Amino acid sequence: MSLTSTSAPPAWRELLGREHLGAAIVLAGGVLVGAINIYLAASLLPTAVAELGGASFYAWNMTIYLVAMVIATMLTGRLLSRWGNVGAYLLGFATFTAGSLACAVSPAMAVLLASRGVQGLGAGLLSGLGFAVIRAALPARLWTRGTALMSAMYGVGNFAGPAIGGLFAQVGSWRLAFGAMALIGAVCGAIVPRALPRSERGTRRVPIPAVSLLLLTAAAGAVSVAGVVAGTPSKAAGIGVALLLMAGFVVHERRGELRVFPRTTYQRGSSLKWVYLTLGLLAFGVAAESFLPLFGQRLAGLPPLVAGFFAAAISLGWSVTQIGSSSVTGHRAVRRLRVLGPVLLAAGLVVQGLLQREDTPMWLVLVWVPVLFVAGAGIGLAYPHLSVAAMSSTQDPEEGGRAAAAIATVTSLSIAFGTAVAGVLVNLGGASMLDAARNVLFGLAVICATGALSAHAANR
Repeated sequence: MSLTSTSAPPAWRELLGREHLGAAIVLAGGVLVGAINIYLAASLLPTAVAELGGASFYAWNMTIYLVAMVIATMLTGRLLSRWGNVGAYLLGFATFTAGSLACAVSPAMAVLLASRGVQGLGAGLLSGLGFAVIRAALPARLWTRGTALMSAMYGVGNFAGPAIGGLFAQVGSWRLAFGAMALIGAVCGAIVPRALPRSERGTRRVPIPAVSLLLLTAAAGAVSVAGVVAGTPSKAAGIGVALLLMAGFVVHERRGELRVFPRTTYQRGSSLKWVYLTLGLLAFGVAAESFLPLFGQRLAGLPPLVAGFFAAAISLGWSVTQIGSSSVTGHRAVRRLRVLGPVLLAAGLVVQGLLQREDTPMWLVLVWVPVLFVAGAGIGLAYPHLSVAAMSSTQDPEEGGRAAAAIATVTSLSIAFGTAVAGVLVNLGGASMLDAARNVLFGLAVICATGALSAHAANR
């Protein structure tokens, strides 16, 4: 089924009108709360550590959260089959709310980390459900608009997370930040029964692809550990183990009957695998945001909060651009945007690398913002159209739901992989922060640029 044509796209007011507004809030809100909380705790932890102790576990807050997110996105299809649209969404918001409340009242760092895991499970389920339920919640003509709105929430979350966390940390109320997240989750959950169409609960138990889940979870764990261990050899070893586990995952999925990804992904001549690979390579570039604040502080002398806002220019470019990109419906234009996206992302990262200097003057720092915005725009140009290509890759409702939910799995896993690889590239810079910055930006640019090749293959 093709969702591209030369006819005019539906207006945003149709998606955000009375008929579909509730569904849009639930779908986008679920993705947003998960995205915000990836980086929210990073701003809060210094204050939390001062109260709870446990500084040695500082780096594990994001690791546990991301691994939990990846696990949950892979269980989306089973939960939809078992509980239906409304039930699965209520479970997702309830889990996220419970995890957020547990974070808010944590008496020790170990409890806080465990609560982050629960929060990550809820966030991952909500992210996966957003892309899976859109097929039932919105008419096909609004899929591109809806997908653009949801994927924009990743960018908004990456921008808002550090800002919200920094604000609450500034006034010493880190617990209130998690309490606020719990409140937002509860409010969104209350909207679910009236906003989403009900689907029938499955009468048969859908088998869990246990081996696939184990391999992919282990890969996510290995790459997340690689992101927090010290030393280049240890980081490289973690990434190597993760790649081997991913290879084992692909081999098993191709041969097995129980899969995480839809059957179409592994069929000869199918473009779906190239669609997922391109989505992953685009998300890979977002990892630069984890280290850009460090470069801004060390090379330009920026205050931490200001450096964080500069780094968020990538997410801002992603979010703003795809709102406009979703208006493109022509078949040829869409195919070009899929290829142009990775090229623009890579070009922005290369230019940013060339602009790095010791003792960077302020006028040059100001140039960073539009350059990073352009890099993020590359993601925004291609991401919504690639997402719709995955969602419309099959007519089978069950396989279609699995294909859509896999978008969130690919995105979360790619960000984790990208962060770990960037950590290795930083270490290769040694004592020179300038070399570290260039290693990260040029290295990620080379990786992201290969997305143009996979996008070309997806267009065949």
